[in-house]
Amino acid sequence: MLAKSLAGGLVVLALTMGAWAQDHAAPAPAAATPVASKPGSTMTPVQRVDSAAKGTLKNAYTDDNADIVAQGSKLYLQYSCNGCHGGNGGGGICPPLINDVWIYDGDDDTLFRLVTLGSVALQAKGYVRKGHENVVAPMPPFGTLIPTEDDLWKIMTFVRASFKGSPSRKYGNPPPTPEPTQE
Repeated sequence: MLAKSLAGGLVVLALTMGAWAQDHAAPAPAAATPVASKPGSTMTPVQRVDSAAKGTLKNAYTDDNADIVAQGSKLYLQYSCNGCHGGNGGGGICPPLINDVWIYDGDDDTLFRLVTLGSVALQAKGYVRKGHENVVAPMPPFGTLIPTEDDLWKIMTFVRASFKGSPSRKYGNPPPTPEPTQE
C-alpha cells in the first residue's frame, strides 16, 4: 500500500514539475526581422552593422529611383570605389559588381557588411566565399570612410541599377535546387 502511495505521489510530482517547466521555459528566440534603413539616416555604417543582427539589413532604396541612383553614382566615384571596381562597376583589380558572380553573396545584408567591414573582418565573422573571379583583391573596410549608412545604401542602389547579369542573380545567389526525393 505504501509503495502504491509513493508511486502515485511520484507521478503527481512528475506531472507538476513538467507543467511548471512548461510555464517557466525560456521564450523561443524571435526570428531575425529585416531592418530597412531609414532614408537620410546619419548612423555610420559601422554603427548600423554593430546594431543589427546578421541577415537583417535591408536597403530602403530601389534601383528604379533615378535620383538616388545618380546620387549613388557620384558617391561611388567620390569614395573611389571605381579605383578597384572600375568606373561603372565592371571590374579592375577587384571583381566586377555588375555580373552574376557574388563573392560572398549579393543580398543587401552581406554587401553592406562586406563594404563596411572589409573581406578579412567579414570572414572572421563566419562568412565564406561562394563565388570566384579571376582577379580578387581583398576588400578594404570602408565603414569608417563612408560617413553615413545612407551614403552606403545609395552606392549599393547605384550598383544594383548597373547590374547586367541574370535577373535571378541580381540580389544574390539563388538557393540551391533541392535534390529530388526518391519514392
